[in-house]
Amino acid sequence: MRIIKLNAIDSTNSYLKQLGANETVEDHTIIVANYQTHGRGQMGTVWDSEDSKNLMFSVFKDVSFLQTEQNFYISMAVSLSIIEALKSFSIPKLHIKWPNDILSENKKICGILIENVIKQNQLKATIIGVGLNVNQNNFDELPKATSLQLITGNIFNLDEVLLAISVSLKHYFNLLKVEKYQLIKETYESLLFRKDKPSTFKNAEGLLFSGFIKSVTNSGNLQVLLEDDVIKEFDLKEIILLY
Repeated sequence: MRIIKLNAIDSTNSYLKQLGANETVEDHTIIVANYQTHGRGQMGTVWDSEDSKNLMFSVFKDVSFLQTEQNFYISMAVSLSIIEALKSFSIPKLHIKWPNDILSENKKICGILIENVIKQNQLKATIIGVGLNVNQNNFDELPKATSLQLITGNIFNLDEVLLAISVSLKHYFNLLKVEKYQLIKETYESLLFRKDKPSTFKNAEGLLFSGFIKSVTNSGNLQVLLEDDVIKEFDLKEIILLY
């Protein structure tokens, strides 16, 4: 395992991609930064963080053993890795807000950005970007965000938290290698935020509707039970869960 620590960088995912363009990157290489000037989240959102308070890192993983259509198992495995690691620090009431935001109770503590490397229609590698709120205690502009310190009252060693996540990532990617797909999917679904509870969604046109989250497909679409007892699938661009 190779860890590269940087003081400030535009984005750890971008740095890893550039590194991969210039040299052969070792599996499980980690880029960690004290500060990101252009941290990125899902769907083009921005990840903002106070300097040296939180964990911002990216991991390069060889996933050539997976089929391209199995790419959502990467997202599931990463989400479970982070939850497993956070449990070891006694973080309570952990859930996954589809597709891969990590919540404690109903507040976001971690965002994940996964960028897959596909060559000749084959999945080769993935770059996993993680932003975890650790010791930051001011989220004035983000009322639905929290941190490990706010939850527990403790100040955390960033290296210890990173190591715990790294170990957990290795475990879950080993499960993928030995094809424990059903175990990963069932565990992921059991942790889905608001699963089997009446929930409100907003569609791409801005219209609100109600439904019950039931499961995800192998490709990562969310399956929602609607009022007319019909289960409908939605992809990430089609709906937002309001909470």
